Formats: sequence, C-alpha cells, structure tokens
Amino acid sequence: MISDSLWLCANPALKHFEQPLLNQLNRQADVYCWDYSQSPDEPCDLAGAIALLHDYMESLERPIHLLGHGLSGVLAMLYARQYPAKVQSLTLLSVGAEPEISWPSHYYALRNLLPCSRTIVLKQMVRLLFGPQSAKRTARYIRTLTRVLDTELALHSLISRTALILGRVEMPLLVCQGEQDVILDANTQVQWNPVLKSGDRVWRCPEGRHFFHYEHPESTSQAILQFWQQPICQLRSNLIEHTR
Repeated sequence: MISDSLWLCANPALKHFEQPLLNQLNRQADVYCWDYSQSPDEPCDLAGAIALLHDYMESLERPIHLLGHGLSGVLAMLYARQYPAKVQSLTLLSVGAEPEISWPSHYYALRNLLPCSRTIVLKQMVRLLFGPQSAKRTARYIRTLTRVLDTELALHSLISRTALILGRVEMPLLVCQGEQDVILDANTQVQWNPVLKSGDRVWRCPEGRHFFHYEHPESTSQAILQFWQQPICQLRSNLIEHTR
C-alpha cells in the first residue's frame, strides 16, 4: 500500500470527474484530497491558494506524492517549485508546458470570436472535451462547466489572460495526457520535451480526451501507480546523474 499521496482539487464542481480515478487509486494507495473552494467575494489569487495548501502541508511528517488535473495540476506544480522539500513526486494530468492553455482559455476565445450565447458556446465545449453526447448528458455537462466557470480560481476572463511559465521541478515528474485531447493537442504536448529531465515520464492515454482520467480511470491509475512504485533511490539517482 502506497501512502502519503495528495490529490488537489481547486474546484468542487469537478469532483464528479475525479472520483472514478480516486476510487481506482485507493485500491492500492492511500490518496488523500485537498479541496480549495473560492467564495464570490475573494480575488482570483493563486498565491493565496498556495499559502493555504502550504498550511496543510506543514502538518505532514514526510514529503508526499502530489497530483492534480488541469488548474489543480498547475497549482500543484507551482507549489512544488516553491516548496520542493515537501514533494516526493509530482503528477500532472492535462497540464500544458504553457499552463495558460486550458479549456477555459478555449471557452473565452470562442466567446470573443463567436456572436453566440454562453450556452451555445458551452455546448461546443462539451463536444470538444467529451466528444458527441446525448442531449441529456450534454445538458448535464453544460451545467457542470457553468459552475466551474462561475467559481474557478481563474487564470482567464473575457477581457484578460494570465501567462505562466512553469519550467522544471526538482522532484520526479509524471506528465499524463490524452492522445485525443483537442485542448492540449499534439503540438502543445511536445512543448514539454525541453522541460523534462532524466527520470521524468510522459504517459498518453490512447483514447483519452481532456478529462481522460474520468473516462479511462483504470489505465490512468495503473500509469500513476507504476510511476509511484519505482524505487525512490532509482528516481533520485536519475536526478543526481542529470545534474552532473
């Protein structure tokens, strides 16, 4: 049983998409969850979220395996760069080497380009994110995406976009992506190559889209667990060798 693993959730509206993977991981690992919920009166401030996360991490006795999807993964990587001694390994799902590229950034780009209502643009986003769906499921996904946009610790809005450069991290890194993802497409995914160091890994879900961990939780879980189960001495020796 693998312990000391923490999944970050930067928006409670996304929990439905995370639960299948967490159920799979918890069969062989103790994966805990850290949730961040932003009130309408709070500013969109990543630094504040990182400070709250660090308050929690300070209570832990050992470095942990840190992981997250999308914006939660961005938050995990920013934390890992700021507090590397607290993180044993980092796993990022659907995070680009240029993290401002995300499904919300695509949504806002479409809103600026198309003279359409929010609902119509979100209907197109559902098709991009999940593929063709029934009318009932499409409506359910639209409601979920609407809640995310209204409560997200947002990097973007209709009038502005935030640029972030993540760069390398000291600890072992696993980058997980969907091969059928149209948000982080093949050209975007290869941008990770200059960032990766010896010992880092990239895993691509063959039929996965942007939320591949929701649609393919078993294969995603296996890739993460295999990464975690590598002897830590092997991972650290790879890092030492790389820095020579």
